[in-house]
Amino acid sequence: MKKILIIEDDQIVANVYQNKLAVEGYQTEAAPDGESGLKLMRTFLPDAIVLDLMLPKMSGVEVIKQVRSEAEFAKLPIIVFSNTYLTNLVQDAWKAGATKCVSKINCSPKELVELMRHTIGGTDAMAQPRKQTEGTQPVVIDAGKDAAFQGELRKTFVDGLPATLASLRAGLQSLTKADNEMTRLKNIHELYRRVHAVNGNAGLAGLVQIAHMAGALEALLKELYEKPKNINASTMRTVAAAVDFLGFLFERGIRPDKQEMPPASILVVDDEVISRRAIIYALEKAQLQSVNVEDPNAAYKLLTEKQFDLVFLDVNMPGMTGYELCTKLRNLPMYKKTPVVFVTGLSDFDNRTSSMMAGGNDFIAKPFLFIELTVKALIHVLRGRLQPAK
Repeated sequence: MKKILIIEDDQIVANVYQNKLAVEGYQTEAAPDGESGLKLMRTFLPDAIVLDLMLPKMSGVEVIKQVRSEAEFAKLPIIVFSNTYLTNLVQDAWKAGATKCVSKINCSPKELVELMRHTIGGTDAMAQPRKQTEGTQPVVIDAGKDAAFQGELRKTFVDGLPATLASLRAGLQSLTKADNEMTRLKNIHELYRRVHAVNGNAGLAGLVQIAHMAGALEALLKELYEKPKNINASTMRTVAAAVDFLGFLFERGIRPDKQEMPPASILVVDDEVISRRAIIYALEKAQLQSVNVEDPNAAYKLLTEKQFDLVFLDVNMPGMTGYELCTKLRNLPMYKKTPVVFVTGLSDFDNRTSSMMAGGNDFIAKPFLFIELTVKALIHVLRGRLQPAK
């Protein structure tokens, strides 16, 4: 019987994968952190490891490095669960020796089983069916049972959403009330762990939009925890907006027919080429397409010709300010409700009166974190698709 070690700190996620693999004939063990995972590996002697990158005590990347340093496990298959918004961490996992990196959002228990079969083969009980098909077809899984299993996971997750939201809001409240850096960092880490759990559990339940939003927020909180100098009025406002929007998704984003990530067309208007490139890169992290324009007059002409789902406007531009352009676009019939996010200097961030009067919806301060802008964009794009038309 093939043996699989799961190193995952979220007990619910670990139990689901462990039970699914056991049902399919694999022998499994689970560890809640990197240190205990390495100890268990040396006695359990698995045929493969399933590893979350975001672990307490020892990161997933450190675990991979340690596994590869031990001759007995140098070639052991390591399947990594990754957050698609933590691209640098995923690259580090590849460099450390990961066999395969898969998105936690998109890897269902069924897909993990298939991945194990392709990586280490099936169990002895599965060998005969595979031989009969001469290795050309995967073992058939009962689709009805998998659909029922997915439905049970979704129901369990949805039933717990009120408590989950209360926990997130309590964590945010503690963070906003923190009166010193040490307490603030502790609260950021606690909120990060809670969002990390939402990301993993939503992915299991097949609730893609919640998983994407939680994944992006998780990445932002990790960035703030590791680089406290980036904690400012803009980033904290984005964190608060993301937690609030998760509450919205918990109500509107749980229908099975609402799980596709919607395509979106985004307009970026900024006269600074570096700033435009930064915004475009941040949008691409969420696979959001954009058109970028440096001249606000050319941007207005484009707005009269095409419908965009979201607009990012620099405040200070020659010829026409972002406020003025926003006022003009609000006079266009098809842009009465389109979300507009102003990009402004951090020193001017608290001066919101002008932008609100101009019809803006949100703000982000330069210099911004890529992942902060990604979070902003996801909030507005997803809200626009789930909000009922008025």
